Amino acid sequence: MPRSRATAKAAGASFERLIADHLAKVLDDRIDRRVKTGAADKGDIGGVRDRDGRRVVLECKDYGGRLQPPEWLREAHTERDNDGAAVGVVVAKRRGTTDPGAQYVLMTVNDLVQLLGGTSPKEDA
Repeated sequence: MPRSRATAKAAGASFERLIADHLAKVLDDRIDRRVKTGAADKGDIGGVRDRDGRRVVLECKDYGGRLQPPEWLREAHTERDNDGAAVGVVVAKRRGTTDPGAQYVLMTVNDLVQLLGGTSPKEDA
């Protein structure tokens, strides 16, 4: 049975909260969900930084285990640019588990290079 818009929004908000709370607990207690800002959106979770202190944009997606990497990565990269962040990645709901640490993270190799401290051009997915 397909989701309604309201149930999809509720699932997305719940997933964002799950991931933000987990990251705040294991990384930095300043990590939290961001307020939605429309066209100038800067990602779903704020306060995430890499080891060098550069901002990392997280876009959370709960599509019931379905993955849409090209679309989602384009969105994460747009939000990375809106935020002036170093990297934009997607945290996607993994079907069959609610463990926040077991969810998927989608990124390009260029994003991975940035996270690991290298220099790689920012690209669109």
